[in-house]
Amino acid sequence: MSIEVRKKDKETTASLLRRFSRKVQQSRILVLAKSVRFYKKPKSKRQTQESALKREQIRRERQKLIKAGLLEEKQLIPREQLKKILRK
Repeated sequence: MSIEVRKKDKETTASLLRRFSRKVQQSRILVLAKSVRFYKKPKSKRQTQESALKREQIRRERQKLIKAGLLEEKQLIPREQLKKILRK
């Protein structure tokens, strides 16, 4: 698959490069190339379940902190507190 961009009349080289890079991004060639180059081993069923449980635990704890007034709506849980939650 090749992408061809031709220079228009009175077009600067910078705008030509911008147009080319936009076309490359839209065609998703780089995403496909990276996925082929860096193989990522699929997670096992146990690993996906564990990560889902951790995410759910963090969500519940975050809701508790928001209700208690210790966190704002869009604020993240501090790292130290997150580590304590995940150790439980």
